[in-house]
Amino acid sequence: MNSPYIHQAPSVSAIMLKVLLALVPGIALAVWYFGPAILVSLVLASLTALATEAAMLKLRGRPLKPFLGDNSALVTAWLVALSIPPLAPWWLVVAGVAFAISIAKHLYGGLGNNPFNPAMIAYAVLIISFPAHMTHWLAPHGLGTIELDLTSQLRYIFSGVLPGGTALDAVTAATPLDTLKTQLHLERPVKEILEMPVYGYLAGKGSEIVALGYVAGGFYLLLNRIITWHVPVAFLGTLFAVAGIFHLIDPGQYVAPLFHWMSGAAMIGAFFILTDPVTGPTTPKGKLVFAAGAAILTYVIRVFGGFPDGVAFATLLMNLCVPLIDTYTQPRVFGEKGGKK
Repeated sequence: MNSPYIHQAPSVSAIMLKVLLALVPGIALAVWYFGPAILVSLVLASLTALATEAAMLKLRGRPLKPFLGDNSALVTAWLVALSIPPLAPWWLVVAGVAFAISIAKHLYGGLGNNPFNPAMIAYAVLIISFPAHMTHWLAPHGLGTIELDLTSQLRYIFSGVLPGGTALDAVTAATPLDTLKTQLHLERPVKEILEMPVYGYLAGKGSEIVALGYVAGGFYLLLNRIITWHVPVAFLGTLFAVAGIFHLIDPGQYVAPLFHWMSGAAMIGAFFILTDPVTGPTTPKGKLVFAAGAAILTYVIRVFGGFPDGVAFATLLMNLCVPLIDTYTQPRVFGEKGGKK
């Protein structure tokens, strides 16, 4: 047999399927701690993604079967659904996913051509357009005044009505990051804030365990060589370092680094969002720069910005920098000297 000896590369559908499987541990833990409403969002998002994908392919004159079967639309749908509060009204999920697929993906030519992460574009549009709906997160088991069963959650998602005239505040709570930001504005010290019932050992009750589920899924992707170590290590390492510096300077005002690791979208961002091969750099050095920049922006937005979490906006801002990063991190061509051939 003549060289080169090239093994058959995995298909896009196989890769995307493994990404979906890697999300399952985090989803399962979210259901355990926060109830089954997230499953409703995932089903809605999946159906919307497939329908929108089919409609856009039809409009563009592309064949349906190969593109619908590559599972890329489902990955986008699940990431959007996991970014939205589980009790969000059905139309919010549908609007976000439809926007991600039609505008953020197909407007640029479809998979492989979009410069921005479609799921994060959808999240940014939704949180700017519907901030109230995007802040009603379910309280973990034991912290809400009452707990809703699946039937009650379905009723609220599709009709906006809670059983017995229950107030929405009785079943929802601010996220750990949002609570921290609000209490710091009230000039309470970090140590006192972290004694509130919403917090666990490292971050928010329930959410810190869900984050570990995404870590498990991330290691599955690493072991299967779907992603490389560069982005997760650079993002989490830089976030830890920046948070550690501020914590050492003033521990009464800035939380410890592990809190930032286990809160918000840090873990799903490190393993599932920033590792998107289409909207990220192509070189190993570029991935390190890209992820480190995203980590710095995430911390700045979380601590000094107007939003409690910053992973989505940090991702989009760094997507803008990808062409420049790739330009300056490409390895020198063999035979090139002094910048010239």
